[in-house]
Amino acid sequence: MRTPPKSGLAASAMLLAVTGCGLLGTGDKGGTGTDGKVTITLAGPNQWNSSGSTFGPAWEAIVDSFEKREPGIEVKTQVLPLDGFSQTITTQLAAGTAPELVFNQPPHKAHEVHALDAELQKPNPYVPGNQRWIDVFKKEYYGPGVAKALSKESGKLEYIPFNLVAIGLFYNKDAFAKAGVDRPPATWEDFRSACKKLKDAGFDPVALDKGGMAAGWTWESISTQLVDKYHEEWNFFDAAGKPGKATASPVVTEKSLSKAIKEGTLSTKTPEVAEALKLYKEFFDCGTPNWTGVADGGATVGYRDFVAGKAAMSWGTDFAVEALKADAKFPLATMPFPTITKATTPLSTDAPARYGASIGGTSYMIPSTVKDEKYAAAVKFLQYMSSPAIKPWLDATGGLPAIEGVEPSAETAGLLEGEWGKTFRVTGLPGGPEGTSFRDVFDGYLLGERSLEEELDDLAKWWDRGVEAGIKKNAWGDEDWAK
Repeated sequence: MRTPPKSGLAASAMLLAVTGCGLLGTGDKGGTGTDGKVTITLAGPNQWNSSGSTFGPAWEAIVDSFEKREPGIEVKTQVLPLDGFSQTITTQLAAGTAPELVFNQPPHKAHEVHALDAELQKPNPYVPGNQRWIDVFKKEYYGPGVAKALSKESGKLEYIPFNLVAIGLFYNKDAFAKAGVDRPPATWEDFRSACKKLKDAGFDPVALDKGGMAAGWTWESISTQLVDKYHEEWNFFDAAGKPGKATASPVVTEKSLSKAIKEGTLSTKTPEVAEALKLYKEFFDCGTPNWTGVADGGATVGYRDFVAGKAAMSWGTDFAVEALKADAKFPLATMPFPTITKATTPLSTDAPARYGASIGGTSYMIPSTVKDEKYAAAVKFLQYMSSPAIKPWLDATGGLPAIEGVEPSAETAGLLEGEWGKTFRVTGLPGGPEGTSFRDVFDGYLLGERSLEEELDDLAKWWDRGVEAGIKKNAWGDEDWAK
């Protein structure tokens, strides 16, 4: 079923952090220096700016600091085109020609990269007092417990995360002050009040565009709150998809949600579905007028309107910060999506808004062809990037730390604030089958062209198609509930 997964929309958005980005060039490839230094090359997409040769000044600074700490090692950066990096790395790994460090997301075979489990049991020399490298990471995001999610083929820890990826709402502090909004809206009632004040002050409260991120993230953020009450009732399968109870969030997975829909436990007649749709439209009604004609803003929804000061809030990821700080002429910060309380609807249980972060941000792995001193140098760089030395780079880029003891940047701290930084317990209500955009499902309703009743009737058909497609794709057809 088509849901807006954290590793899907958010990870896609972080690769679009630069607005209007085209093909990016490549830098120098590494080799063994004539001065006796071990030279290694890191190759991946540029997630922060439009340069074809560097990930930005902050990146150059952290590389310089590593080279000063390790004068026998030189690190070069190879910037790969956004629209071709995946194929390039996959091809290089298969051919055995990949450089020493490569971005982790391209498809690959387990034997093409080094498993790092043994290395992670050794001390990280750049973290004082550390006995095991693995212990520096935030366990809810990275460690043996999530190994299968990292590499379904090998079940090994193949890469090291440099940061986390998360979503939330950016806001213009000056716009809030001018409109008399004295704090970020924490509840839906706060949001309603802020929406009116911002409109009265001449702002579009929320930046929207024709891309799919706002549609997906908003639907997920609203629906997960209202159906949170069903997390025990709908918890049919464990994390492996076997009958039982899942314990790690989300406890109600796609398969469990499919069963609930198939058996009629969940339907578009479930009261929370209509309520979610009402609030969903209210959010869009508070946004940019004629948003279907606004260009996709990349990792920040409605980027141009937001940085121009026309809109006061915008959905975005932490990867948008470097571009925002360069283009916006106002102080900015981030906040969680507002919590829907009983003051707004009796269907609420006051379940807090949750989304959580994940390791689908910047992570690198070492190809299995890398040996001896180059392998050792690559490991050292990965260790350095998971030490407190990473703090200046995170602050400059808005990055969220994957390791303990390092605070997030001031601009993006709100993306991990309170319950919003935790994963929701029930997967968001679906749209249509895989490959269907949320705009396909909801545009007519959000634009006022269809009534709520018409949307509910149509949504029921989307769900039926989505469940059947999911059953076929995942080979669930032999299970009793799926027949």
